[in-house]
Amino acid sequence: EEQLVESGGGSVQAGGSLRLSCKSSEYIGRNYCMAWFRRAPGKEAEGPEGVAAIDSDGSITYADFVKGRFTISKGNDKNTVYLQMNSLKPEDIGMYYCVAVPGICRWGSWSDARYYSYWGQGTQVTVSS
Repeated sequence: EEQLVESGGGSVQAGGSLRLSCKSSEYIGRNYCMAWFRRAPGKEAEGPEGVAAIDSDGSITYADFVKGRFTISKGNDKNTVYLQMNSLKPEDIGMYYCVAVPGICRWGSWSDARYYSYWGQGTQVTVSS
């Protein structure tokens, strides 16, 4: 069973920053498509939304609502995926999940939560106005 362990969530004021981390194995980091999703409060029926994804070759994509504010990256050891979140807004509030699926990212469906096989437990992000 593959494991993804998130950390780094917390509470910040609007305009602040947080860096989320997702610890996995080197094998996952080198062979899986990995992404961050979030689930906002009161929007459970809509399902989690894709925030950003990173492929095993380093290719990256972002949801439009975080472009220019969030950065996804991998550590040099390939074990950890980061999500640097700057200029946070109240609408960024939610539970953030690290997810992964074997193989390369399919960019046409990267933001579909059903695409991913493995999910972490999530880390909570709160932004106050």
